[in-house]
Amino acid sequence: MRIDMHAHYFPTRYLDKLEACGSTFTPIARGLGAGDAPGEMDKRLALMDATGVDMQLLSATPQLPAFDNAADAIDSARLANDLYADLIARHPGRFAGLATTPLPHGEAAAAELSRAMDDLGLLGASIGTQVAHRTLGDPSFDPLWAELNRRKAILYIHASGEDAASPLIADHNLRWVVGAPFEDTIGLLHFMSSGVVTRYPNIKVLVAHLGGPLPFLAQRIDDNRPYWQHSFPELPTEAWKKMWWDAANFHKPALRCAVDTFGADRIGLPLHPGRHVPAGQVLHRRSRAGGGGRKEHPRTQRQRPPRPVRPGRLAVGTV
Repeated sequence: MRIDMHAHYFPTRYLDKLEACGSTFTPIARGLGAGDAPGEMDKRLALMDATGVDMQLLSATPQLPAFDNAADAIDSARLANDLYADLIARHPGRFAGLATTPLPHGEAAAAELSRAMDDLGLLGASIGTQVAHRTLGDPSFDPLWAELNRRKAILYIHASGEDAASPLIADHNLRWVVGAPFEDTIGLLHFMSSGVVTRYPNIKVLVAHLGGPLPFLAQRIDDNRPYWQHSFPELPTEAWKKMWWDAANFHKPALRCAVDTFGADRIGLPLHPGRHVPAGQVLHRRSRAGGGGRKEHPRTQRQRPPRPVRPGRLAVGTV
């Protein structure tokens, strides 16, 4: 079975709810083919079939209800999860889902995760790289981490699309070109340097976009570990080999770097909706992941992302 680990679903009712609660971020999620407007689901299923994708693991990132008002955050998260469960029930075997939670409200987030997993059958949670201007190391998020850890569930970390809080990105239209991948790196390092990975080792961490520039910076990050060694006892590069990564990057040299850094068995190869033919060719031919003329394939044919999502051959995805 081929499972797409990086797939978004933005139901119209959910986006409307976010707008009603004050979000101005939803226009980018409309009209992408990732919602439930007439014809969108048929096109999604047709693309899945055309690219050999059996199932998608859906998440609502980065459209998350990070509202200061707890009631708005909770109601929005519940709606998203109910709509996900409805879609999954209508298309048996084609979709699985990750829960939306009402962070920054930690206790409420843990409670909604429990409902989403126990009552709706979702498989974990998705989260942005910052939540209401708080890092993933914020101690108020500990109830959610504890519940994910107790359940040995998936946590999908995806760029928030907030320009890494930098005007150098925001003021120059670089949000998705540069900002998002750097958010993946920064968010994960916040998550690690605050000790979350050490305190909650059973969370199955899945990171978007190859972790941004993380593989390229691996040695530099290891070398500077003394600055945060008290929070994390092992080398970051060793910890990363226990996580999973989707390859929504589409640049072969970047993939080779990630394979060398994380291990081929930790990486899924996604397909971009607008570039699915070229990306698909990578899935079905042996690529030169090594040097010296030796052919190496990043072993995606035996890829296993975090349980309970278990593709038998490889993982693909959309951004």
